Order: sequence, then C-alpha cells, then structure tokens
Amino acid sequence: MSTSPRTVFLHYHLFKNAGTSLDAILKAHFKERWLTDEFGPKGGNNTPRVEEWIRTTPEGMVYSTHTAIGPLPQIYGVQVIPLILLRDPVKRIISAYKFERQQQVDNWGANLAKSTDLEGYVKTRLASKNDRQCRNFQTDRLASLQPGDAPEVRRAIAGLEQIHAQGLVGLVSDFEDFIDRLNALVQKFEPSFKGEVVRSNVSDKSSTSPDAQVIELLTQTNQDDAQVLSHAEALLRG
Repeated sequence: MSTSPRTVFLHYHLFKNAGTSLDAILKAHFKERWLTDEFGPKGGNNTPRVEEWIRTTPEGMVYSTHTAIGPLPQIYGVQVIPLILLRDPVKRIISAYKFERQQQVDNWGANLAKSTDLEGYVKTRLASKNDRQCRNFQTDRLASLQPGDAPEVRRAIAGLEQIHAQGLVGLVSDFEDFIDRLNALVQKFEPSFKGEVVRSNVSDKSSTSPDAQVIELLTQTNQDDAQVLSHAEALLRG
C-alpha cells in the first residue's frame, strides 16, 4: 500500500528580508511543529546537515534557518517545499545597518554599526574579504543552490527559478501578496492554516535619508542583486 510523502516547508530566512515576520506567522499556527536551527558554512554546502535536521525531527513541518547553504535538500520520502523572500538590495542593507545599531549583542557587525555611520559600515564590509553582507548578498545565497562554474548571477537566477517551481518566492515590497499565496499553498497540506500579516523585527524608519553617494555606492555594488530581484518580479507577474 502506497503512502503519501511527508511534506515540510523550509524557510530560507535571509537577514532583513521580513523573515522574522514570516516566522511569526508560521510559528503562531504550527507551534512545536515549527523548528529553527543554524549551521556552519561547511565549505559552501551544508545541505547534508539540513537534510539530517529534517530527517531526524519527524515532528517538524516548518523549518526556518538563516544559514542553509547549498542545493535544496533531497530526502527520501519527504517533499521539501522552499520559501524565500527577496528585497531591494539597497533598502535591505540600510535596514541591516539600522538593525545592527540597535542589537544588544557583541558581534562584529553590531559593533561596527554602533561605531560608525552608514558609509563607514558599508565601506568596511565591502573591504572585508568574503563578507557578502553589503555586496550581492541575495545573489550569493541563491547561487549556492546551483553549484557549478557558471557566473554567479546566472546560478542565482537558476536557484530562484527552482524555488519558484518547487515552492514560493515573495517580495518584501508586497508581503501581503506573499502571505495570500502562502495561505493557498499551505492549506493544501494543512487546511486550517490561515496566516495573518504581522510585522516583526522592523528597523527604525525615523532617521534621515542616507547620503546620495552611499546610495550610489550600494547601487553599483549590488547590481546582481537588482537583476535577481527584477527576475523575481517578472516570475511573479507570470
């Protein structure tokens, strides 16, 4: 007798892309079936650890992590549905800076943000080897889904298309639309699910606008992210 595969949702929680708001919506319904964990980079592919996490926690239905890197998990008997939100890269970086200034933690990013202005934060991170926070961060993460020798932005677009085909892509700029589509998707497996829009972990918006030169620097150094975002918008338009 055949049985239906176990279905789980995997949230690729990108920093300052409304992921905390999405997690709040999911956790409110799934409660102990919503699980979160973090993973080291493992040479650019920690997918085996993510697969083990899902495989060894059969009580879970929704998984959220900031640090999954590598191809989408492939687990026998498990259908993994990926979720991801993308954002205008310049707005994302400014939001990250404001958030890190407010964070009550002792780490490099937060300490840097507290000790300098946005321009200093951006230039320091751009100059730091292997730090992608201010340089095509979303491209980097999506490209890891499609390892290979192709240019990073092409791999990122392929990774985006894979998530779009197998799961759900959303835009922070149209979060309500994403939640509407999330409801329709999740209700196929959990009919009682009804996500309501909430806003969590929102950075302070009261400060003055960044200097035009900083905006130009961020625009120039995040052109791949802008291209990926434009492709996501086209996919969602159908």
